[in-house]
Amino acid sequence: MTLGGNELANCPVKRLRFLLKRGARLLPNHCSSPLGSVVTFVPMDAIGEDGHLNLLNVRELEEVRNGFSQFCDGDVIVAKITPCFENGKGALVAGTLNGIGFGTTELHVLTPDQELDGRFLYYVTASPEFRKLGQARMTGAAGQQRVPEDFILDYRIRVPSVSDQRAIADYLDRETARIDALIAAKERLLALLAEKRQALITRAVTRGLDPNVPLRDSGIPWLGPIPAHWERRRIAWLFRERDLRGEPDLPLLEVSINAGVVLREFSDDKIESTAADFNTYKVARQGDVVFNKMRMWQGAVGVAPEDGLVSPDYVVAAPNGNLLPEYAGLLFRTPVFSAECGRRSHGIVWDRLRLYWEEFRDISVPVPPLDEQTAIVAHAAQGTRKLDDFAAATNRTIALLKERRAALIAAAVTGQIKIPSEAVA
Repeated sequence: MTLGGNELANCPVKRLRFLLKRGARLLPNHCSSPLGSVVTFVPMDAIGEDGHLNLLNVRELEEVRNGFSQFCDGDVIVAKITPCFENGKGALVAGTLNGIGFGTTELHVLTPDQELDGRFLYYVTASPEFRKLGQARMTGAAGQQRVPEDFILDYRIRVPSVSDQRAIADYLDRETARIDALIAAKERLLALLAEKRQALITRAVTRGLDPNVPLRDSGIPWLGPIPAHWERRRIAWLFRERDLRGEPDLPLLEVSINAGVVLREFSDDKIESTAADFNTYKVARQGDVVFNKMRMWQGAVGVAPEDGLVSPDYVVAAPNGNLLPEYAGLLFRTPVFSAECGRRSHGIVWDRLRLYWEEFRDISVPVPPLDEQTAIVAHAAQGTRKLDDFAAATNRTIALLKERRAALIAAAVTGQIKIPSEAVA
């Protein structure tokens, strides 16, 4: 026996409002006991885009019982705010402490009635059609748009028998698990490629290209030994701070932790920076090193690819010619240099650490001969190009697997494919 096609086509179509339990949620009796005083808490970052739910966070019940979303095992949660909704954040709740949990207010909580299987409902909410139609119904200001509850309640689905819903969910559990395993393997490969890329660059900019070159102690604690013929200099001898303003017509640049300094792109559907006074923005000349003071310890630094404007809160450093900008850009993005920047940064909490010019300029760095710097930059470009091409191909594969996963869910919950007989009770 198979399920799908005509079988689902003949099933009744109902709005979700007639398939969900409504009304105020009451706390279970055991939550009033000492054992129930601690509950699972789910912030938005604990909700995956593939149905995964991180349930490790706990809070005292009295801290969260008011002002947060409440749910129980068996409920389906769906992120309501952009871009979390479009990205597929949602899950079937299971395994909460004492069977109950609380979480971000940016959730729709769906409690299936007896006609609806929870896993089947989750897959309905994970389907591309549900997400696409919900996105079209979003309301609110740009960046704070939300899917209204009425969209959820009025969404129409075909409703097979509960046993058939479970068969469809069983099938999707198996097939999506296989796809998810492939995606996880590809993502592990990406992590390995990133590690290899970073190791290649770090080795080249701190040890050079000759594995047999004599080494000496650099006298720089964060760096260790360097080739004996290399020099060491304080950044103050190699760069000067550039604090030039008043060229508002230059293009905007931004510093990315992943990509360095890049041309800033603006979306077509949002109004951005209309109130900004670009006369106050700093000018970065092509070849200048630019870093974000609050994210330098994470590697938010790079070389300006062209003349442009950067945030007044960034630092712009102009090279004096003894250190190639391209070499400096590679060196300053290594983990060891980032760690030294973190050590010299100021702030009370880690996510507010700031590195100022006065501390940056005092860091000592290796200075190879200029011809070696050129060779190192070329070597790094060649080696990373191969790794980047491999990573790009891997990312394309991941994208195709995710498309396959979404299409499979859409086809299964709408009856466009037949469910194999072993999945049907």
